[in-house]
Amino acid sequence: MAIEIIEKMNLEAPPDAAWSFITDPERVVACMPGAELVEQLDEKTYVGKVKVKLGAITTAYKGQVAFDTVDDENHTMRLTGEGRETGGGTAKGSLDVRMTELESGIEMSFEVRVDLTGKVMQMGRGMIKGVSGQIFKQFAASARDQILAAAETPEGTPLPAPSPEGQEALSVGGLVGRTLWQGIVDFFKKLFGGGAR
Repeated sequence: MAIEIIEKMNLEAPPDAAWSFITDPERVVACMPGAELVEQLDEKTYVGKVKVKLGAITTAYKGQVAFDTVDDENHTMRLTGEGRETGGGTAKGSLDVRMTELESGIEMSFEVRVDLTGKVMQMGRGMIKGVSGQIFKQFAASARDQILAAAETPEGTPLPAPSPEGQEALSVGGLVGRTLWQGIVDFFKKLFGGGAR
């Protein structure tokens, strides 16, 4: 199943602090619930794991992610990766990031394309996209905190170590509930012309 997800994040932060964050795998992964880096294979390639829990089902992927291109001048980046689920499913995809400087801060755009096989497909395309949107909101909130903290830290001062929270499985039960509720709200907005109350 092919999935495409496009998200944006606006932030009032110095561009250098934001770009430094988004190109640092350890800091990014620390903001992703259920994810952890296991090993660095070379300058551009990492081994990582992701665990997602949906009710009684826990899905765990292990695989590699590579920084294919990082253009510091134009603030663009492309990552590719693939992983295998312990139950035999696979995930293979890419992430394109573009940072644009605004009058007050920056905008980061994220385009994800991923092909999934295995038991996660039982959720369906709409549910996967909805849950992914909720996960992105969690990531964006954590990333915002990290970027702002880095911007306020004097140069040369070590940043705090990444939180170990990423090692716990991401429980998406509540995210699924919010996604279902949003689907119901959207349905009634369309049905009644926009103003569901």
